[in-house]
Amino acid sequence: MSSAKKNKQAFMEVVNARPVVFDGAIGTQLYERGIYINRSFDDANLTRQDMVRSVHRAYLAAGADVLTTNTFASNRIKLSRHGLEDKVEAINRAGVELAREVAGDTAFVAGSVGPTGLTPTMLTDVELDEIRAAFSEQIDALARAGADLIVLETFRQLSEMRIAIEAARAVCDLPIVATMAFDSEMKTGDGAEPDRVAMLLEQWGADVIGANCMEGPKVLFDVVEQMVGHGVPVAAQANAGYPRKVEERLVYMATPEYFGVYARRFFKLGVRIVGGCCGTGAEHIRQVAAAARMMGSGRVQVEMARVERVDSPAEPEMEPVAPAERSDLAAKILRAQRERVLAAPGERPPLSRDNFVVSVEVNPPAGLRIQDTIESVKMLMAGGVDVINTADGPRASVRMNNGVFAALARKHAGCEVIVHYCARDRNLLGLQSDLLGLHVLGLHNLCVVTGDPPKVGDYPHATAVFDLDSVGMLRMISNFNRGLDPAGKSVGETTHFWCACGAEPAAQDYEREIRRLEHKKAAGADFIMTQPVYDHRVLEKFLEDIAHLELPVLVGLLPLASHRNAEFLHNEVPGMAVPDGIRQRMKEAGSGPKARAEGVKIAQEILEQVKDRVVGAYIMPPFGRYESALEILQSIPGYPEVK
Repeated sequence: MSSAKKNKQAFMEVVNARPVVFDGAIGTQLYERGIYINRSFDDANLTRQDMVRSVHRAYLAAGADVLTTNTFASNRIKLSRHGLEDKVEAINRAGVELAREVAGDTAFVAGSVGPTGLTPTMLTDVELDEIRAAFSEQIDALARAGADLIVLETFRQLSEMRIAIEAARAVCDLPIVATMAFDSEMKTGDGAEPDRVAMLLEQWGADVIGANCMEGPKVLFDVVEQMVGHGVPVAAQANAGYPRKVEERLVYMATPEYFGVYARRFFKLGVRIVGGCCGTGAEHIRQVAAAARMMGSGRVQVEMARVERVDSPAEPEMEPVAPAERSDLAAKILRAQRERVLAAPGERPPLSRDNFVVSVEVNPPAGLRIQDTIESVKMLMAGGVDVINTADGPRASVRMNNGVFAALARKHAGCEVIVHYCARDRNLLGLQSDLLGLHVLGLHNLCVVTGDPPKVGDYPHATAVFDLDSVGMLRMISNFNRGLDPAGKSVGETTHFWCACGAEPAAQDYEREIRRLEHKKAAGADFIMTQPVYDHRVLEKFLEDIAHLELPVLVGLLPLASHRNAEFLHNEVPGMAVPDGIRQRMKEAGSGPKARAEGVKIAQEILEQVKDRVVGAYIMPPFGRYESALEILQSIPGYPEVK
């Protein structure tokens, strides 16, 4: 397969798999950095390379998946207005090289191609050939320099867009993103409406279609709403509102926060690619990246690229505390992994309470009364449970702060706690503050998750933060364990966090789930806690596919309470699949105690199938019936009998 075909396949796979974040304006940013409007912005690729790099770096740090080259007006016709027509090759090549230098392996590089400024319907055949030659020359230069895709953007005339697409198809096999510019009446320069534009762009061979520029997010939303559903992915790159002239400068009025609101709306509509056009900057794209993470994007946005910078910190990092010394839980998990899971079958000790770790989920109360919940924790500890874990606003619901609850449970029940820690509700400042506080309280066990978006919970219009996702938070915690904050400054000593990450063995996008786990391991995850699985074959395949990670696993078990409960989990909870046979068993069990007993039996059977490949169980009793967790454990020697 050619390199171009590989690029096309890789980019289109990402577009079809998850929301993709493009960068924002290039020209606007160069203008703000001092290149005046009567100069060629594209010539900066040769004369002001540090300035161009700085724009790319800002967008990459903000979370862009795709960096666009500073070549929008780098065709021969446009460059001739500045006497630069003999530098087409050099400017385009430098544009790709500068973007690639910054992007590395983290982001795609898109070769930007804008219109010539001429109107094809008013030109002779000779002049049309000149336009075609200009596009061919530029696109060929971008492709040979190593661009991953071609972006044909801000075209007002469909006739010129068709020439550009045909030129691109003739000289390269890269993916083509084709976006038209519409006016406030939602029409192109030649009067075409969005649905017709979508049909024609797809017909002419564009891999991604869409709209950009001209107006702010509101008008663009109305435009792309008519373009979604034509069989190809759709892109939207709005201006930061309509510009106003302030002291001889054009100022765009849409704030990053407003831009982020519309980014979420674009993604919910089904738009696959969202970025910015004129007037947008890194803060606008940071909001787009946050919206993408809410919708399941895998790209990790890093505040000013500092969280990842542990190779060259501002201050020397310290030696982390040995994993087995970070908590009693860490010591037991590592011992179980070493002595039982990784041991040869003939050398493996029999399963028992001493070499099997059990965590039971006990969530904070929704109100102020805590005593009943503490009594439940005490009951679980008496029943042989090693640790409780407590969720952080599960399903975006309002509950007592789980860190406070964990501290109270530790004080009054003498138990270890795994504190679920999610990114949804805290910005980068709050994340750091809470981590320091949890460590001082002695709460060193964390389960790091991105968090459910507010739309699924009690307050669907609440603002989510998502400055980092779970991978970014794991990387930040790993830095704290080395004595460094995200800015590379020393915090005086190392933290001792022992971090779990979540996993969905039955995830719809299974390959992405495995890739995400690889990223989490690289970012600092110490062990895995899975979502419940009711098909042991699914779980066994998952364990086989992650064996190379060598991470200890707590298998998720949620004992079914009734047939209705089984149907709900199967049909309405993402990442959950309850096989037909299991649902039939629950249907035959009826309801009440008999159904609950059958649910416990099913959980015991699943555990029996995988007991030698996991270090323990993560039990999620439904509806606060904590005794069901103890009933599941009756199949393991050493646990006290449930009375």
